[in-house]
Amino acid sequence: MTRMCTAFIVVAVLGGCGDLATRPAPGPATDAAPAQTRRPAPPPPGATTPEQFDTTTAAQRAEAAAVRPDGARVLGTTIASLGSPTEPGFWLKTPLVTTETPGRVTNPATGKSAAVTLIPIPGPPTAGSRMSLPALRLIGAQLGALTPVEVSVTG
Repeated sequence: MTRMCTAFIVVAVLGGCGDLATRPAPGPATDAAPAQTRRPAPPPPGATTPEQFDTTTAAQRAEAAAVRPDGARVLGTTIASLGSPTEPGFWLKTPLVTTETPGRVTNPATGKSAAVTLIPIPGPPTAGSRMSLPALRLIGAQLGALTPVEVSVTG
């Protein structure tokens, strides 16, 4: 009986291993993927400067800055502050959305904008939002400031 149970466990465990070869390894996507779909690496341990925390590539920044006339719908304006600098990528956590969706933020003071992932957070639509360090840098916002931004849904 013990041999049968051991054999069953070995077969069950090894049966699942065959599937591992067909799954992509966790981590950043290959260079063949579009820049926005590749997730930037997390900042290195001991990062202390904005340059060290911003792990986006020049290609990812260029793609996020590119303006595409794709029928964006303006949701409103929010006051954005710096979110967690350890969370890589281009994102805005805001109560202006109820589901995660692609969007764009525009800094009216500079005219610069960035494609971001809009991530819902609880609160009234008038509450503030938190933006990623790379997105704030791309739109020309001061990292320690409260920056009014126009938020749009794209696609």
